[in-house]
Amino acid sequence: MRGRHHNPSAAPAMASVAVRFGPAEYFSLMVLGLAILSYLTHGSILKSLIMACLGVALGLVGIDAITAMPRLTFDSMLLIDGVGIVPMVMGLFGIGEILLNLEQGIQRSVATGKIKGLLPTKADWKASAGPLARGSVLGFLLGILPGGGAVISSFLSYAIEKRVSKTPERFGKGAIEGVAGPEAANNAAAGGAFIPLLTLGIPPNVVMALLLGAFIIHNVEPGPLLMTQHPEVFWGVVASMYIGNAMLLVLNLPLIGMWVQVLRVPYRILFPLILLFCVVGVYSVNNAVFDLYVMIAFGLLGYLMKKFGYEPAPLVLAFVLGPMLENNLRKALIIAQGDFSTFITRPISAVCLLLAAALLFSAVLPKLRQKREQIALDETE
Repeated sequence: MRGRHHNPSAAPAMASVAVRFGPAEYFSLMVLGLAILSYLTHGSILKSLIMACLGVALGLVGIDAITAMPRLTFDSMLLIDGVGIVPMVMGLFGIGEILLNLEQGIQRSVATGKIKGLLPTKADWKASAGPLARGSVLGFLLGILPGGGAVISSFLSYAIEKRVSKTPERFGKGAIEGVAGPEAANNAAAGGAFIPLLTLGIPPNVVMALLLGAFIIHNVEPGPLLMTQHPEVFWGVVASMYIGNAMLLVLNLPLIGMWVQVLRVPYRILFPLILLFCVVGVYSVNNAVFDLYVMIAFGLLGYLMKKFGYEPAPLVLAFVLGPMLENNLRKALIIAQGDFSTFITRPISAVCLLLAAALLFSAVLPKLRQKREQIALDETE
């Protein structure tokens, strides 16, 4: 028998709720996550939904988990295991960005002044105490929600600090409160995003979706039983958050001068190095040349998506969630003997679907559409 461990985190409480979730609830929660992500991405919501549908379709390539029959493989054994997430991500975010930057021709300027005063003073700590506390709580709560929790929490924290400040005119001119609050919210949201991933097995954003893919590759299934079946993984992730933050301080503060010098590397040298790292990384996963072709194909797709205003984030998240989305849909229908009303008669499932529908329909309302576009504009600035 495994020994009991006292866990002060919020994960056990959510795990106890998670065991009450059935296939219908999981399906509806994933639909809500995709709807929130599509709503929060800047640009056309229709384009975001198209990318999400494409991601779900790509996630279905390979062996059917229930019937064990190949599908969407076009009789090719190379696709029998499905499309790899590593070639896809490397292509969309690596090769695609290289092609786009080569076309645009970026001009850079490196600051030459001496870098000093990196550590906050006692007055800075005193002024930042309130914003740090408020930003941490706000970021944690919003980080749990599916979608762009870190981005939204940062902007919301900035707006709150500006609203409660007695001197709001200082914001935008170097006020420490306008930096401490949003950064605390951003970091707290990153930590909070692990809760639905580790307890429900549902990634709230694209980064967590990539981590879920890594878990699956290593035969670790996040969910309510993760803490009992793989306690070393769970506590390893928790410990890594503390170690990672400490390493960030070590790497950033003393070595910031060296990182600035990296900006001096010419693009004619930097881009081939990035391409080399992408090729080595993709090939080393399965030692398959086919993965390189997949990476190149998604690189061209990513370039065209950027050119025509399509976001890659909904595609990647839907690709990871696609198989789970389909499996839970089919399991729920098998349990309900083909009755689709099971998704609206179960309270949690009905609420999730209702919220998803409200988000998608609200995008056509003028006032809410204008607010959504303003959030997207802030994100790109």
